[in-house]
Amino acid sequence: MTDTHTTGGIAADRLRSIIERVERLEEERKALGSDIRDLFTEAKSAGFDVKVVKELLKLRKQEPAEVEEQETMLDIYRKALGM
Repeated sequence: MTDTHTTGGIAADRLRSIIERVERLEEERKALGSDIRDLFTEAKSAGFDVKVVKELLKLRKQEPAEVEEQETMLDIYRKALGM
C-alpha cells in the first residue's frame, strides 16, 4: 500500500522518494570511491607517486592565476627559509 496522503503535514510519498534517492546516490558515491581507490592503486603500481598525483588533481581544479599565486608564495617562503 502506497501512502499518498500527508501525515502530520508531511507528504509521505515525497519524503520516501527523497530518502530513497539519497540512499541510491550514497551507494553510487561508495562505488565511485572504490573505483578511485583502484585507480590510485593502478597509478602506484605503474610507478607514479600517488601523493603527487593527488596534488596535481587538486591543482587542476584551481584557476591558473590561483595556482601561479600559490607557487609564487611557496617560492618566496622557500627562499625565506633558505631552501
